[in-house]
Amino acid sequence: MFVSRLTKKIGPKPVRVILQYFNVGNEQRILNVIHRVLSLPEQEAVHQLERVMQDFSFRHLNFKRKLIGNYEQIAKYTKEDISSERKLLLGAYFSKEYSIEAASLFNPSIVSHPDQSFLKSGVLRFIMSLRATGEGHISSLEFRSGIIDENCEIYFDETSRFCELPVVNEEKIIGKDLLTKIIHSKNDVEKNIFSKLPQSFTYKQVKKILNEELKACRDENIKMFIEKILNFSEANYEITFNESTAVSERIIFPYSQNEVVGMEDARFVKFTDDNGSVTYYATYTADNGRTFGTQLIETKDFLNFSICTLHGNAIQDKGMALFPRKVNGKYVLSSRQGGENLQIMFSDDLHRWDEYKQHRVPVEPWEFIQLGNCGSPIETKEGWLLLTHAVGPFRKYSLSAILLDLNDPSRIIGRLKSPLIEPLENEREGYVPNVVYSCGSIVHNDELIIPYAMSDSYSGFAKIFLPGLLAELTEKN
Repeated sequence: MFVSRLTKKIGPKPVRVILQYFNVGNEQRILNVIHRVLSLPEQEAVHQLERVMQDFSFRHLNFKRKLIGNYEQIAKYTKEDISSERKLLLGAYFSKEYSIEAASLFNPSIVSHPDQSFLKSGVLRFIMSLRATGEGHISSLEFRSGIIDENCEIYFDETSRFCELPVVNEEKIIGKDLLTKIIHSKNDVEKNIFSKLPQSFTYKQVKKILNEELKACRDENIKMFIEKILNFSEANYEITFNESTAVSERIIFPYSQNEVVGMEDARFVKFTDDNGSVTYYATYTADNGRTFGTQLIETKDFLNFSICTLHGNAIQDKGMALFPRKVNGKYVLSSRQGGENLQIMFSDDLHRWDEYKQHRVPVEPWEFIQLGNCGSPIETKEGWLLLTHAVGPFRKYSLSAILLDLNDPSRIIGRLKSPLIEPLENEREGYVPNVVYSCGSIVHNDELIIPYAMSDSYSGFAKIFLPGLLAELTEKN
């Protein structure tokens, strides 16, 4: 099978930074810094602020607004009425830059853009997601946009130097009915905790109520129960980007404690519901440094996003990918269970998955370590085309493909006996050597376009003539 690698590559750019609040330490250290700043003579304070503006203002949009936002996080420690200039200077001392791509830019997925207007025939506009990793191995989610022309050449829109974080909707309503379905009370004390919550609430409201319970609680099991409620409430949130931001400026950075170490390997899919409506979903791994779980991103426009947790007995491992439509009235996920086998899951509820069925186990030498998907399957006339990844000796990753029955995707009707893509010599070196990996592909003009990461460092593209690939899959059945 002939695979053509494209010359287009995307690598990390350390200049892309976000402005964050800088936690200098405990309350005493915060007070010490504030005292030193407020003790500066007026002329020196003005001079220091001018230096900050000269050194950093050109690196961020809405720079002063962001400094004031960071000042407001410590404003409760300032007892006197201070000037706007001193507030800006204090904001600067409690600010830091975080280079979101300092380590790598990898594990891409690609979908058609919601807006396909004003394009020539045979041209497709796309949005691509990427996992960006920076200091401390914290992973966030980035986007790129561009077009695939009639010859399947890829052209990216200009990547902005700026990075913007979204606004979190702190008024999102959470229903107690949903909460009690997911978190079960086991005794009268836990039931009493639930009884103190209103029928619907925001995260801010439940945090205020339950923090009081935490202060008074001496039972570690009850504390864990309360923290589980708080974590669930925080992990189900909504974010919005200003519509003036370019696609490449939008950064989804870990927000909840569930994902504080990283939002990893988002697998985006354009999902068409039974009524014809289109929603873009992405499953991703939320990592808190101790455990991980699968969460779901939902958007229709890549400006407004809803993030929620997935639940059920089958939400146990990483690498879950949603099919682009229901099959026989059920949602379908490709997943991995037990770290090594490919599974398939069906559910009536998009957010709850309780059962899974073994799909494939490693049989070829190049997949003896583990199997998984490379994003959501693609629907073709011959069947569901599912790209897979496998791990062999020396933790060498490769990509291959299987073909699933359209009406019963649990049935494999074809598979390749060899990899489609293995790391070439010039793709082997990087943050994690000998790895090629993808989180989602797209078909355009009979070509399968596969964005893939190389050694967890940077990303490129390959393309394969789809009819030829399908012929090989069906011939080997």
